[in-house]
Amino acid sequence: MVLEVAVLQVIKGEEVHFEKDFTIASQYIQSIPGYLNHSLRKSIEEENKYLLLVDWEKLEDHTIGFRESEAYLEWKKLLHPYYNPFPVVEHYEMVLENK
Repeated sequence: MVLEVAVLQVIKGEEVHFEKDFTIASQYIQSIPGYLNHSLRKSIEEENKYLLLVDWEKLEDHTIGFRESEAYLEWKKLLHPYYNPFPVVEHYEMVLENK
């Protein structure tokens, strides 16, 4: 499993609209083979900062399967106008998990 992590800086004052559109956009990412789950978390310290976490079966499910899909174009159309600056997206693999 691969974890996609993106810190999202949303334009101030657009948080409510972003959260509404993110709910709509979630259907697009969920439709991709290899998608496992995702969560969106809002910063306590900065009201316009969010953390997006997405679990994928493998890296290519995100970098190719999602990013090269029609679903990504819809995701992009809904969400990318909210970001300033555009987020850096990184991928992580499990080293240790303690439950």
